[in-house]
Amino acid sequence: MIDLFSWLGPQEWLAVRLSIKVAFWAMIVSLPFGVFVAFALARWRFPGKQLLNGLVHLPLILPPVVTGYILLVLFGPLGPVGRVLEPYGLGIAFRWTGASLAAGIMGFPLLVRSLRLSFELIDPGLERAAATLGASPVWVFLSVSLPLALPGLIAGAVLAFAKAMGEFGATITFVANIPGETQTLPSAIYALLQVPGGENSALRLVVISILVSFGALLLSEALNRRLAARLMRT
Repeated sequence: MIDLFSWLGPQEWLAVRLSIKVAFWAMIVSLPFGVFVAFALARWRFPGKQLLNGLVHLPLILPPVVTGYILLVLFGPLGPVGRVLEPYGLGIAFRWTGASLAAGIMGFPLLVRSLRLSFELIDPGLERAAATLGASPVWVFLSVSLPLALPGLIAGAVLAFAKAMGEFGATITFVANIPGETQTLPSAIYALLQVPGGENSALRLVVISILVSFGALLLSEALNRRLAARLMRT
């Protein structure tokens, strides 16, 4: 059995820990927005619904470098948002918080897709029944819709976390590749492949990336099967 603590070097562990930190906060911050957008797309009718749906899924089809460039233009030190944040020490360009933003945006469509499917599979009659008993729309959502969509929420969060762990193009464009600050697993692998003799370290990080991604896919599939079986019983 491989001892990961001795198998990875200090710099490699630094990249792994930073990747987990970036992916965790990318997922956490995305969750409330993902729940709201997914529920709106699944249940509401409003002008611009298709436009919103397109914008949500745009990061899936845009080159990640384009997403990173847009973030740099907006949140960079000379950008309209960056100029407001920088004087207060809240700038995110070239910092791990910026890496979380970039990773969160790239993983957001996966979170929304999984959640939207979960909400659409819920029988609207259950929500209407709760409403006829006097429950407010917010309470119907919290007591009926969200609990039934919980497996989909978890599955989407897992996929978003895995996507954030593996994000490279948008992250390196927006926050560069600074060891200990913005150098996540993909950035570290890229940097190691540019250095003679760095192939072994890169290979170890590749193995870690594969294990994390594969584990996330397995967990997501298991949760989706549980969701389908649960909804069939309701």
